[in-house]
Amino acid sequence: MTIEARLKELNIELPSLSTPPGNFVSFVQTGNLLYLAGAGPKAKGKVGVEYSVEEAQEFARDVAIQHVAAMKSALGNLERVARIVKVLGMVNAGPDFEQHPAVINGYSDCMVDIFGDKGLHARSAIGMASLPFSIPVEVEAIIEVVPD
Repeated sequence: MTIEARLKELNIELPSLSTPPGNFVSFVQTGNLLYLAGAGPKAKGKVGVEYSVEEAQEFARDVAIQHVAAMKSALGNLERVARIVKVLGMVNAGPDFEQHPAVINGYSDCMVDIFGDKGLHARSAIGMASLPFSIPVEVEAIIEVVPD
């Protein structure tokens, strides 16, 4: 099954890429690695204060879908994704919140749902006192690609 067919099966529609809010780009490819800039949801607030773990997992899943859209824009064809290599998930959390990995599972689970074993990755999930624009979750990733 192709990745495009898998997206349809999962009822995932890829969004348009938004313009980055600064002097940077959404992705950079060097050699066989594609670096995806940090992305987040449109929501604002802290996990463990305004949002539950389950709500934050959905935000992380939305970021994964944004990243798949960036991969498609960068590569033209999602079949060129060889592996999701490394993910850094950041959670804008209240001071007593400790479930950062559970939140970022929303991202990781989505990547495995879409890419299968190629979606398994190394990962860090950390808490932050704040994130840009008060977003609850931000994720960046490194992707291995099949050469042209």
